[in-house]
Amino acid sequence: MAIKISKPTSAGRRHSQVVDYSSLSKTKPYKPLLAEIRKTGGRNNTGRITMRHQGGGVKRMYRVMEFGQGFLGKMDSRKAKVETVEYDPNRTAFISLVLLDNGRRLYILTSAGVKPGDVIEIAGKAELKLGNRMRLKNIPVGTQVHNIELRPDQKGKLVRSAGSFATVMAHEGRYAILKMPSSEVRRVDVESFASIGQVSNFERRLVSWGKAGRSRLRGIRPTVRAKAMNPRDHPYGGGEGKTTRGTKRPKDKWGNITGGRKTRNKKKYSKKLVLQRRVKPRKQK
Repeated sequence: MAIKISKPTSAGRRHSQVVDYSSLSKTKPYKPLLAEIRKTGGRNNTGRITMRHQGGGVKRMYRVMEFGQGFLGKMDSRKAKVETVEYDPNRTAFISLVLLDNGRRLYILTSAGVKPGDVIEIAGKAELKLGNRMRLKNIPVGTQVHNIELRPDQKGKLVRSAGSFATVMAHEGRYAILKMPSSEVRRVDVESFASIGQVSNFERRLVSWGKAGRSRLRGIRPTVRAKAMNPRDHPYGGGEGKTTRGTKRPKDKWGNITGGRKTRNKKKYSKKLVLQRRVKPRKQK
């Protein structure tokens, strides 16, 4: 993959750079694995906006994904041939259409470096090869993994966005120690499955949309600065000109304290599995 930089033919194109998709498969999506996805515009069943700054955007069909390995059934392992590597409008990573050895087709997340024609294996214990999927207890220390199950056979929940990966740090009894992309260190059951390698489309972190219209096409509506609002609309609102915040602590629209306040639930069941909280990156001066 590479980054495609636009020529500055207009103000909106001057700083635009996107991922070059020319190396992806030139095929249409596999129709049996397409599903309709209806937009809500951030509204609930009563029509009230519960998630701001959403709405509009181009229509898209959902690609039905397989994040687990339920297709194994009573089989110990299955091999799958990668037929295509495709763009998915519903996620940041690329997806692959794979043909299982039993004739079934599935969409899965693409590992970086996997190409059409490659053969991957899904098994409790498999070869240490990009794209292969196996249990954490059989993955050596220092290996990069993604699409990790929190609990065995629950389907992958962790590390699924473009370019992300976790690192296997150690094996301790019934748990594997993983360092997450956020720098958090946590335990995960060794019987859980994970895919080898890094998620594809790492270059997406370099994307610059260039103009507001690109965000509107993605279904993202404008965000109004709080200090530009009226007093009735936000605690920061009102005042003459470019006034300062006017409140002692940073708050959200509903008056809840935000800046520096820990939001993780102290009674969350998985707290005992977290060995080290994420390290907040320092801002460069």
